[in-house]
Amino acid sequence: MTDTITQFSSITDRKSQTTKPIPGRADVVVVGGGIIGIATALFLAQRGISVVVCEKGHVACEQSSRNWGWVRKMGRDPAEIPMAIASAKLWAGMNALTGIETGFRETGIYYLCKDQKDIQKYEEWLAFAKEHDLDSSLLRQSSLKERFPTLKGHWEGALFTKSDGRAEPSMATQAMAASLRTRGGQIIEDCAVRCIETAAGSVHSVVTEHGEIRCKYVILATGAWTRLFCGNLGIDFPQLKVIGSVMRTQRLDGPPECAVAGRDFAFRKRLDGGYTIAQKNANIAQVVPDSFRLFFKFLPAFQSEGNEIRLRFGPQFFKEMNTPKRWRSDQLTPFETTRVLNPKPSKKILSEGLRNLRRVFPEFANAKVEQSWGCAIDVTPDAVPVIDTVDGISGLVIASGFSGHGFGIGPAAAHLVADMVTAQRPIVSAEPFKLARLWKLGKSREEQTRGHGSGLTSAARDEPR
Repeated sequence: MTDTITQFSSITDRKSQTTKPIPGRADVVVVGGGIIGIATALFLAQRGISVVVCEKGHVACEQSSRNWGWVRKMGRDPAEIPMAIASAKLWAGMNALTGIETGFRETGIYYLCKDQKDIQKYEEWLAFAKEHDLDSSLLRQSSLKERFPTLKGHWEGALFTKSDGRAEPSMATQAMAASLRTRGGQIIEDCAVRCIETAAGSVHSVVTEHGEIRCKYVILATGAWTRLFCGNLGIDFPQLKVIGSVMRTQRLDGPPECAVAGRDFAFRKRLDGGYTIAQKNANIAQVVPDSFRLFFKFLPAFQSEGNEIRLRFGPQFFKEMNTPKRWRSDQLTPFETTRVLNPKPSKKILSEGLRNLRRVFPEFANAKVEQSWGCAIDVTPDAVPVIDTVDGISGLVIASGFSGHGFGIGPAAAHLVADMVTAQRPIVSAEPFKLARLWKLGKSREEQTRGHGSGLTSAARDEPR
């Protein structure tokens, strides 16, 4: 298996190399070639809609190929549970839909419980799971020991969901992209969208670095770039980034085939025989100008569990301070000067995570790290994505802010966007994903302490999927 991550450094900041002609017209233009954008285009093409995906770098070059590959319903924010359930069904049929291996396997996921505090937290979550008839359950010490005979240390139990699983980030979105092309959808790489043109309050076209494409709808599946892109449209999209660090091992026989997370480690088996490993609860938040602009919106997250984020101040502050916030369609944009977000992984975080893992699962004692990488995770103040139309610009849909959950729930999120565009019955309710909910945050102390209160720290304690 060839991993997309081997291409991470080679594409960063390169000049545009596209040689494909730009179509003059399409029904829908999708901005962003990650899993949300590609899957949305695939579902639209299935319905006979002409669709073009414009990607400033290459398909799945950022978070969509760098995440952990977990596909889970377990532990989701209550707002996301219906979407996670719908996504699991779509993942189960994804190999058949694309005709290409995506790596999806239903292997089960375990969240280990260190003490009664963990047990209580998951017991509270199980009340939501019960409403949706999920197969999640709490295992106690005896059952846990039966399943993991070599497990070291004291553990009170584990939250377990048998129907959860995994897929391969380096394969899945590429498989969807190939399927999209066979259905007549176009993907134009090395093609940044600069602006959206409107007429009478409706989408008229997108202007790319290579020319204009007239269209009726534009889908912003722009990940960590969404706040910047929306700002040029006069839309305030509350979003920050955290940096995750991930590694993969060489082929290793012996450890469990399922996915497991403790408080300070996580792993899952890969299709190539190795393991993807990271340290749970250990992402880095770089202090940037938007950290201050959005301080009150994200304050509840820091107040509730701020110790799970590692703040860093460095050159990124000045880079973002000097990044243009407004531009015209005939000007070079930030999406062309930096085509791929390629942050460096934290060696400290990864070494800690591997050490923690080996202490609990001795089967990893001889694991040899093959590669490590960083990923920029886009987060919203409540760690729930936005999937919504935009008042004042008919035909514009935002699908972003997935807070590290986009890979797992991506298929259903994309299906929902396609439903919205084609006015079909939505696969799940879009109400929890309205943009307006984020604008209300941070306006008063009462509002600051209300709601999910997860934001940055949810992305920190959950795997980037």
